[in-house]
Amino acid sequence: MPSYLITGVARGIGYEFVRQYSADPQNTVIGIVRNKAATDAKIAADADLTSRTNIHILEADITSYPALQAAAAATAEITGGALDVLIGNAGIVPLFDNFDSFRTLAADPEGITKWMRELNEVNVLGNIHLFNLFTPLLLKGTLKKALVISTGLADPELTNNFDISNAPLYSASKAAVNMVVSKFNAEYKQDGLLFFSMSPGMVDVGLFDNITEEQKSKVGGMVAKFMKYAPHFTGPLTPEQSVTLMRGVIERASIEGGMGGAFVSQHGNGVWL
Repeated sequence: MPSYLITGVARGIGYEFVRQYSADPQNTVIGIVRNKAATDAKIAADADLTSRTNIHILEADITSYPALQAAAAATAEITGGALDVLIGNAGIVPLFDNFDSFRTLAADPEGITKWMRELNEVNVLGNIHLFNLFTPLLLKGTLKKALVISTGLADPELTNNFDISNAPLYSASKAAVNMVVSKFNAEYKQDGLLFFSMSPGMVDVGLFDNITEEQKSKVGGMVAKFMKYAPHFTGPLTPEQSVTLMRGVIERASIEGGMGGAFVSQHGNGVWL
């Protein structure tokens, strides 16, 4: 009975991972959220999920080491002390820098400082603690796979070849966690434990639902650059499409296949869209 733990499952990609993995009653699916009561209510109201007894929701903020420590202990109780797959999905994507470059953000140094600290705490440090606490369970698992959900915006080649200058703080935090993943893989690959990071592609999770007209214009400019990079690009993926692709990559991923410490897309390669 494979076991899967996913952080940040209250909505979007994380919720879709829970939906898809729990469709197989042989899977044990554990989700970590900041508000357990709200997520439990959402699942109870979801006609597809309400009767699935293989879903377990735990409450923990990824920035709280004691809360993650308690979640690891609770996971061990649920699974009998092992874990097969860990998906570090929880993170923040601030609108503060999403549409702008360092040139524009330079007018707000206090905002830069505030958001860079928060991004590092959540997107980087939170995953370091997550990995450290759950590695003992993963080492006892059968599949032995751990990954972080990253972004193609963290790719220096894409950034420079297509002048992708927006979201610099967010991109930097994801580039940092990509290196964290590589370091964990360097440490644990001899134990058969695989670490890698993966971009989900451009996914519509409602981030741009209430943006201003000026911000919409900037999104249009960003999409134009994406079209130049990938002429086949027709728009964002749905969470269902993205997670379906990522699940295929997770299933195929192995140390022997060269995925150890790798940073790949939802296609399992370096094609980000």
